[in-house]
Amino acid sequence: MDLKSILILLFLWLIVVAAVLLVFVYPRYRRKKVDTTPFPAPWLQTLRRSLPIYKTMWPDQQRELRQLIKRFVDSKEFVGCAGQEINDEIRVTIAAHACLLLLNRPSHEYQDLRSVLVYPSTFKVQHDQHDEIGLVTAGEHFLIGESWSNGKVILAWDSVQQSVQNFADGHNVVLHEFAHQLDHETGNTNGAPLLYNKGAYGDWSRIFSEEFRHLQHASAAHQQTLIDAYGASNPAEFFAVVTETFYERPHELATRHGELFEELQAYYRVDPREWQRAPKP
Repeated sequence: MDLKSILILLFLWLIVVAAVLLVFVYPRYRRKKVDTTPFPAPWLQTLRRSLPIYKTMWPDQQRELRQLIKRFVDSKEFVGCAGQEINDEIRVTIAAHACLLLLNRPSHEYQDLRSVLVYPSTFKVQHDQHDEIGLVTAGEHFLIGESWSNGKVILAWDSVQQSVQNFADGHNVVLHEFAHQLDHETGNTNGAPLLYNKGAYGDWSRIFSEEFRHLQHASAAHQQTLIDAYGASNPAEFFAVVTETFYERPHELATRHGELFEELQAYYRVDPREWQRAPKP
């Protein structure tokens, strides 16, 4: 073998070694570094302001949430849109609410999510609409949040701030859009997220289908409901909406929709009633 061939083989070997280090070794090193880095004091102040229930969580839940927030901020790109500047308040606030859905349960930590796009306020999107005979028309929509299957979540910052200011109204755009991300872990965003065993899907399907139909009927009759009527749009939106209700109005959901609450509690593996006072009768 001549010198040129040896150099080529050595170069290829170095490429393989570099690829192995980049794919397997560096991520573990980076994760370990993130995990062992103390939670920044300014972040803690933001966390206490932006997630009102944080102070009533158990200490082990607080520690886990802080760890999840560090990992989230380190692994996701935050992109400001339409002039929105990105700072640590935005990063930590969004991460805190998103990671609340990961607390106390095994998860992939939104591994398919790469970017969080933040607009200052409502943003315009183009969506094709299909009518009953199959005709497709382009339509403009103004949204406060959207979850995409290609690794992006889009949020309106003023709506995020509204969620922070009232964590008991059952409306939280971050919880909503990140519930969609969890829903999509199966490959389909259809209101049936990845459960822990196959046997769980039977009860989930029965209970969620019944509750979804009840909400559709109530919405059609213009009746006031605890669960936002937007959840009647389709099963995926129903799952996202009841996730908001579960975390923000848990006592009422448990009282008025007991089986639904129990399914969500089994999935999320927390009981948000522990973090909130029961509403006055």
